[in-house]
Amino acid sequence: MLPAGVRMFFRDEYDVIVVGAGPAGSTAARYAAMHGADVLLIEKRQEIGSPVRCGEGVSMEIFRHVDIKPDPSWFVNQVTGARIFGPSGKHLLIDAKNAGDEVGAVIERDAFDKHLATLAARAGAEISTKTSVTALLRDDGAISGVTVRRMGEYHDIRSKLVIGADGFESQVARWAGINTNLKTRDTTSNLQYRMTGLDLDRRFTDFYIGSVAPGGYVWIFPKSDHVANVGIGLLLSRIRGPSEAKDYLDAFIERDSRFRNADILETVSGGVSVSAPLDSVVADGVMLVGDAARMIDPLTGGGISNGVIAGSVCGRVAAEAVAAGDVSSEYLQRYEEGWRGLLEEKLYRDYMAKEKLITLDDETLDKLIDALSSVPMENLSTKEILTAVRMKYPELVAEFEDLI
Repeated sequence: MLPAGVRMFFRDEYDVIVVGAGPAGSTAARYAAMHGADVLLIEKRQEIGSPVRCGEGVSMEIFRHVDIKPDPSWFVNQVTGARIFGPSGKHLLIDAKNAGDEVGAVIERDAFDKHLATLAARAGAEISTKTSVTALLRDDGAISGVTVRRMGEYHDIRSKLVIGADGFESQVARWAGINTNLKTRDTTSNLQYRMTGLDLDRRFTDFYIGSVAPGGYVWIFPKSDHVANVGIGLLLSRIRGPSEAKDYLDAFIERDSRFRNADILETVSGGVSVSAPLDSVVADGVMLVGDAARMIDPLTGGGISNGVIAGSVCGRVAAEAVAAGDVSSEYLQRYEEGWRGLLEEKLYRDYMAKEKLITLDDETLDKLIDALSSVPMENLSTKEILTAVRMKYPELVAEFEDLI
């Protein structure tokens, strides 16, 4: 017998339905509930957070942004910075503040996702796991909820608003008619090992660029001195097929003495978008957030921090739209303005950087790393970077002016 108050089945109607209980979806559900909406959070998998398909790096800033206190159950390592290695082995050291949204902390993603879902539940959201959304409901053409499959049975659940947080292969976006199609040059094939028996400096996350990972990079995110996520992302436009990710990653590991006594505990793979921001992430009665909205950083491929930040805006605006009785795409521009004001400039800038960097050969990348290694990291301004490049490699200044 279940304890009193435990809900096994959802109701027939809610204000807001959130599809997908990753960091973006759980945060959107939490903020919508916090602002007075009646929320159902749906997850197709039987366990929130599993399987993990992520490097598990986040910035410290997101904890402050959405009022999350780091917990030992999922907060396993705080790093001081990132080392970016060029093809020759020379590296650039960047402190965590300037290193991007994936540098600051390394987490246990499955426990972190459960923590965010717990916060959503505490705010008043209901959660249904092992529940697959199979279609959007429409009344006279207007989106009015979702059809779900749970325990072999189909149910129609009505809502005023649907939030698609259903990841890289978002069905909600497709059903709503929001174009999220990607080119091969804007998609990476990723493979990651969780490894033990390593010899690492846990103070730093490491990134390796150049021909070691065509169009992408190799990463090492340390969880301790001996355990780390070791992965690779390759642009689909630069490889013959996804299986090449394993070949490149295995070759990298074979050459590095730190892996001499290492063993693989887990292998995960998947695709990641590295595109420019979408023109629109809303339609009448629908909002997209996180990976579903292509909010991944195009330069780094990281998405947790952006998803959580955008999710907080998404949830708040969703509750406001319901309270106003207006879920039109025009009203939902408040969400567009909010998340773009926080993230869009950086996403576009990093997209342009990605587009430039994939054109550079190993020799040029080494020169860039060498030049930037002389720049104090607190002075990472366009002027300082151009000055450093001009002093060491004046022939490269014209090539990098549009990049930085």
